[in-house]
Amino acid sequence: MTATQPAAGEAVADATASRPAPGATPPRTPLIARTAAELVGTAALVAVVVGSGIQATALTDDVALQLLANSTATVFGLGVLITLLGPVSGAHFNPVVTLAEWWTGRRGGPGVIAREVAFYVPSQIAGAICGAILADAMFGRPLVKWSQHDRSAGHLLLGEAVATAGLILLIFGLARTDRLRFAPVAVASYIGAAYWFTSSTSFANPAVTIGRAFTDTFAGIAPASVTGFIAVQLVGAVVGLALVAVIFMGTGPAAASGDAELS
Repeated sequence: MTATQPAAGEAVADATASRPAPGATPPRTPLIARTAAELVGTAALVAVVVGSGIQATALTDDVALQLLANSTATVFGLGVLITLLGPVSGAHFNPVVTLAEWWTGRRGGPGVIAREVAFYVPSQIAGAICGAILADAMFGRPLVKWSQHDRSAGHLLLGEAVATAGLILLIFGLARTDRLRFAPVAVASYIGAAYWFTSSTSFANPAVTIGRAFTDTFAGIAPASVTGFIAVQLVGAVVGLALVAVIFMGTGPAAASGDAELS
């Protein structure tokens, strides 16, 4: 940018049009590249979650240390992946983030469109399954063994709703206040904290939930529990967007341009 403003109105309009939504991809990035980034990123994330869980249980019988190791690896892994792939695809790695971004941009604002959602979400789910299989393969486990870890209790579902609402509030709150540059640290830190303050250990991600059903290890979830988790994650996403609309009312670029994205 320069200090000269020969066409200030045009400059503001261009800046608004090119500003990415929560993790949104630059317009010139080919869709195939974005789809690949979402698949690889989600696969790597699940491999980190599942692999660190396997390693932790092999090293100690202390459940607290197991969770500490698992959450620490996830924090660092997620931060690296967002930093690396954010400029390509927005580093969603999560269908609720993708769907929330589509919803907020449905009136022509920045963010993914329906066609991109149709590519992002399947790639995230496929990546999550591949990541779980890869982690099992690295540790000599059966490539696919359905988890026996039941997570259907009501308090766990409440924990998932809270975890997902908080994640959406964080990401879209950062977007509303034009501070997405802090997303790698902020999102990774939130997930690390939510491992400990939620009863569900914060899946907060339908794709990751599906992927973790494929591994009967520390991080697994029984297939029978997957539907309930995904349902409350979607509810949490709606609550998170509602909180963004209320808390950040009149705040940020969307408000300045008169575009009520989250209304």
